[in-house]
Amino acid sequence: MIRLIAMREIRSLLSMPSTWFVLAVLQFILAWFFLARLEAFLEIQPQLAQLANPPGVTLTVAAPLFNTAALLLMMLVPMLTMRMIAEERRNQTLTLLLSSPLSGRHIVLGKFLGLLTFLLTLLATLPLMLYTLALGTHLDHGLLLANCMGLTLLTASFIALGLYLSALTAQPIIAAAGALIILMGLWLADIGSSAADSIWHQFSPMFHFQNFNAGLLDSADAAFFVLFTSVFLLLTMKRLHNNRVYG
Repeated sequence: MIRLIAMREIRSLLSMPSTWFVLAVLQFILAWFFLARLEAFLEIQPQLAQLANPPGVTLTVAAPLFNTAALLLMMLVPMLTMRMIAEERRNQTLTLLLSSPLSGRHIVLGKFLGLLTFLLTLLATLPLMLYTLALGTHLDHGLLLANCMGLTLLTASFIALGLYLSALTAQPIIAAAGALIILMGLWLADIGSSAADSIWHQFSPMFHFQNFNAGLLDSADAAFFVLFTSVFLLLTMKRLHNNRVYG
């Protein structure tokens, strides 16, 4: 059942022209940034060659590219999650979905995994783009793997939050604005906190992504993403359960 709902969400996304437009813009931005970072690296390569332990192309090009992708996802995911439940409620198809034998867990996990699969398929172009550099230089595979893992966990956390906001309203625009405000608020609070032990750092998904971006696999950061995602998925399931029980 979860797989069927996930496939339904993917087909729904692919049927919307706006999805293709947004994805085209996203790919253009990532490709442009990749080429810009690569050109900058080639310009400073003679200076880097004089250093005893110069940063490689992976650290100079790949890490900033993944960080840019994370920021773009923070703005893109709310636009994709806003319609997942809110539009069903507005079109009065949510009642039919809730009256089916499907449990709230099936509905939420199906929608979550559908969008996650869709975005990860899209983001697969990032390592493919970067591995073209292996034709002429050595890549840090550990750093690339850490960034891929971190971006996957970050994307999952964004989707879970957006899905919960979508379950709270019948207006997709309100759901998108709410998710974007929360994500940007946490990010701005993080970068605006000068103290290293500020509690705002611990609440920001972008802060926990930075260790992955630097090639560090910290179990605390992974645990944060798992907990963050799980909490909002459970809240969404609880919301749908209340809709089913209380109408």
